[in-house]
Amino acid sequence: MAAQFGRRLRKGAATTAVAAVAVAALSASQAPGVNDHGRQTAADALPSPEASASHGSATGNSPYYTDLPPLKSPNPSPTTGPGPGGTGTTEAGIPATVLDAYKKAEAALREAKPGCNLPWQLLAAIGRVESGQARGGRVDAGGTTIKKILGPELDGNGFALIKDTDDGAYDGNSKYDQAVGPMQFIPSTWAWAGRDGNADGKKDPNNVYDAALAAGHYLCRNDWDLSQQGDLDRAILSYNNSRDYLNLVMRWLEYYRKGTHEVPDGTGTLPGNRSDDGAGASPTPTTPGVTAPGTTTPGSPAPKPSPKPEGPQKPGGGGATTPKPPTTPPAEPPSTPPTAPPTPTDTVDHLEDAGTGKLTAMAGDAFDRRISTRAETEAGKAVAKVRVRFTIVGDTDTTFTGGESVATVATNSSGVAVAPALDAGEKTGTVTVRATVVGRALPGLDYKATVTERAADALVRTGDAALACAPGGEFADRVEVKATYKGAVADGVAATATLIKSADDPTANAKGPYFKDADGKTVRTLTGLKTDAKGLLKLPELYADDTTGTFLLRITTAGGATLTVELTVAAAETSSPSPSASPSA
Repeated sequence: MAAQFGRRLRKGAATTAVAAVAVAALSASQAPGVNDHGRQTAADALPSPEASASHGSATGNSPYYTDLPPLKSPNPSPTTGPGPGGTGTTEAGIPATVLDAYKKAEAALREAKPGCNLPWQLLAAIGRVESGQARGGRVDAGGTTIKKILGPELDGNGFALIKDTDDGAYDGNSKYDQAVGPMQFIPSTWAWAGRDGNADGKKDPNNVYDAALAAGHYLCRNDWDLSQQGDLDRAILSYNNSRDYLNLVMRWLEYYRKGTHEVPDGTGTLPGNRSDDGAGASPTPTTPGVTAPGTTTPGSPAPKPSPKPEGPQKPGGGGATTPKPPTTPPAEPPSTPPTAPPTPTDTVDHLEDAGTGKLTAMAGDAFDRRISTRAETEAGKAVAKVRVRFTIVGDTDTTFTGGESVATVATNSSGVAVAPALDAGEKTGTVTVRATVVGRALPGLDYKATVTERAADALVRTGDAALACAPGGEFADRVEVKATYKGAVADGVAATATLIKSADDPTANAKGPYFKDADGKTVRTLTGLKTDAKGLLKLPELYADDTTGTFLLRITTAGGATLTVELTVAAAETSSPSPSASPSA
């Protein structure tokens, strides 16, 4: 079987060699908050690495299960295997609650981000590789894992170095972060990527519904279309930055696409091999009946250590030989370890604006400018291949394209990182976007963006019929107008309608035509009006009192558009009586 497809790890020399490669890959991670100083990762090996720049890694590049799918599709019938908590290499279907969570997440993303084309089978593939489908579906009725599933401490010892970012709130570790839950999110990623998938008002990484929905949104950011192989590769690599991981997830994705079945919760089989050679080990916790590697069952004898040779062995075996004393004394070890050369991230002194300009957009519109930031040395020299994280802070519904509030982009050869486009929300006011360097504790650079209320610059009536009625009557036609802004439909624009005294006096008239409020009382000013999705605004019915004459209705909108409509109240004309016929002779 091809080596690149997440091969099973074996003990002995082969294990040592493969584990060393895995450790090297994990150490090169660039997860949020990792002090990795911008080392190259597997994602950087993709064509156009800037196009695949992401938030780093959802899991902090934690270890994962490396078992390969069986040769046969799981579609025909459940396979027999170990009971609850058992381990094995045969996939016996997907636990019912876990499968339901994946399918609900797919449905939610189909509505929220239809262009992403997220298949639930991708979530199942990642869930299998990350936690063995929540450790065989050991979840309660609401989808929360019976016990927390935690990855190892990311303490830099064979893994990425991610110091605590959540005060132990998710992982119970106040010193280092650990990947958490069935989809193995690190706390710093969950802080912005977390979702409430079961509508219970909480975002819990240990709940399979919350975790599956969060994983779906994470994979669908950056306008990725997962029906395209290039975007699919980028999305998977952003979850765990390893080519072996990408290939393994693709194998499981294709396996589940051929069909699957559900099994009762808690009866799924557990994988037996992991990328860090901890066969059957964490993500923790251990399951009753399963002994974690490196431990013994109470009452069982401790494993005997392997005997160590007392001297160098002869080629091909044989006994030990007595070593000869060296002819020259060994060299003195260096007093200080060699210092690694500085990486690009190490050389960054500050961030500078790279010509962003004024950021203004109306509510609901996209900003026409994008934030550009340049990473520079102390001498002002541009630094390439540095990850810059852009974060929208404060109480706002403005987001980056795709609905995310965080985006991480690598600087190009000119040292410039360009953030994704901003989409203005409905909340008006000032929005702050903060740029920071990933892996360095440098001051951030804040950008101010302004969201203004929706506006119109033109108003026209949709009809041209004269508006008239008799004293004390009701106007036959309602006034309807259409609002536009720069020739385009202006939807959701606030408007006010007032029956004014005259063209020169915009105050409300005390007589003449009027509207009625909800209680049937006379009102001559209407506020809180808004144009609909087609830019149309239809006013309520108009009535006339006993005053005759010509009156004016003025409609104004945010943005300054104004339209004045003429209303006529006049008594009905009566025909003159015909002259009497002269009497006949």
